[in-house]
Amino acid sequence: MAALKASSLILNSSTTSHRRGNHITKATINLPQRVSKITLPQIKSNTSFEQLEKQLSPNVEAFIERDDTDPSVVAKLYAILEAVADRIEMHKNIGDQRNEWNSLLLSSINALTLAAATMAGIASMSNGDATAVAFSSTVMYVAATGMLSIVNKIQPSQLAEEQRNATRLFKQLHNQIQTILSIGNPTPIHVKEFMGKVLALDKAFPLPLLGAMLDKFPATVEPAVWWPQNRRKQPKTSKGYNGWNGKLEEEMREIVNVIKRKDEEDYLKLGEKALKLNKVLAMSGPVLTGMAAVGSALHSHGGWAAALAVGGGALATVVNSLEHGGQVGMVFEMYRSNAGFFKLMEESIESNLNEDDLERRENGEMVEMKVALQLGRSLSELRNLAEDSSLKGEANNEFASKLF
Repeated sequence: MAALKASSLILNSSTTSHRRGNHITKATINLPQRVSKITLPQIKSNTSFEQLEKQLSPNVEAFIERDDTDPSVVAKLYAILEAVADRIEMHKNIGDQRNEWNSLLLSSINALTLAAATMAGIASMSNGDATAVAFSSTVMYVAATGMLSIVNKIQPSQLAEEQRNATRLFKQLHNQIQTILSIGNPTPIHVKEFMGKVLALDKAFPLPLLGAMLDKFPATVEPAVWWPQNRRKQPKTSKGYNGWNGKLEEEMREIVNVIKRKDEEDYLKLGEKALKLNKVLAMSGPVLTGMAAVGSALHSHGGWAAALAVGGGALATVVNSLEHGGQVGMVFEMYRSNAGFFKLMEESIESNLNEDDLERRENGEMVEMKVALQLGRSLSELRNLAEDSSLKGEANNEFASKLF
């Protein structure tokens, strides 16, 4: 018996050729499933094609020795994979829709406000009865005030950024599941882990607006959290030190300190500034259009009313363009999300360092490589950063990340 071992998902084995005169006949076997071992009977050089077919065709499956993966686990992972793919499409479509909301509502409200200001100016310069023009201007200002209040409450640019983040993270999860299925040996622990990640993402980035929308003006700025808080205990995957040593542990602790002290704190401070600016702009827009509506309604009281109506409308247009044209809400969400990225890195490293059993940790060399890639550094640059942080402490002003 001749044994052939294959590690790929598709094994192409060929072939026995038999000469009849000047003709050569070839037989090819395609096995589209993962194979750990295949054994074929010894084939003599004078075997005819018909004899070969009789030997191989009826019981090809009998020659395939499969691994011991539970089929129900694979089926569950594929079910999760389909759900994740569906969520990717949903979040992408809704993100595009909400980005269009921002553009359309910005243009509509500005057009409404400028039209109302123009009509208020015409009414103030008219020598005859301009009640109808002034009334129309007042109605338009009131409508603009109501629309601005709603738009400033929901922050369409921030909603769009949330959905873009959700799409990216669900794609990342989709790739992780495919990797587990490709390398083989999935377990019920993987099913539970990926289910938890899907539900955590659903909670972090809700699709509906009413009742589930994230607070756009929180009292305090916190990093975004889109991962399960209760991390599962890693199974034993190797023996010995598992790529860990005292020097690597110290390096990882220093990297965590730099991330906390510099990167995460910096993005939280920027987030607080963006939030304060957004609050001021969100309150100023409706106040200005409301004042302009009052001035337009009192146009007959002289120049001050006309100045209030026209000037208030012009200022409201500037404020609205700055807030929604500049997408201040999106900037705040971006800062909050970046802070969450660094918080996830911290928790991931600390969960390994806090595990006393080295065999239950993720491989140390793999952790170091992942951290370096996530921070946009080479391994040598990462080690130099840890060394500088150890020597200089808080005096070290270098940020951990080189990506953003």
